[in-house]
Amino acid sequence: MHLYRSRVSARNISRGAVLGNRIRVAESGLSRIIGLLGERTLTPGDGLLIVPSQGVHTLGMLFPIDVVVLDNDWKILDVRERMRPFLITRIYFKAAAVLELPSGTVESSGTRVGDSMDFVRMQELSSGG
Repeated sequence: MHLYRSRVSARNISRGAVLGNRIRVAESGLSRIIGLLGERTLTPGDGLLIVPSQGVHTLGMLFPIDVVVLDNDWKILDVRERMRPFLITRIYFKAAAVLELPSGTVESSGTRVGDSMDFVRMQELSSGG
């Protein structure tokens, strides 16, 4: 069974920038708990959309990430650039999801608080294999 059953493309529609085209969606309890633990790196185009989420941690991670906190309308509430391992974000009570991206993605895309995001489902993964 695949931990992440679907992938999306993430686009900042305010900036016209694609933030990733291989974003895994963590929508089950187990996939949200595991997150990126065990990963050695995130390559450009990769990422993890955690739904629902009101905050994340990088405890046990091996590399820094960019964190984008989103509300129900996919508007950006906050960004944490180059969040180092073993840190915890605050709880965002108005958040609906958190997008974890390779470090530097936020800066290179010009992504800012208040921008609007769009997610397009890329593929469904079968439950076998």
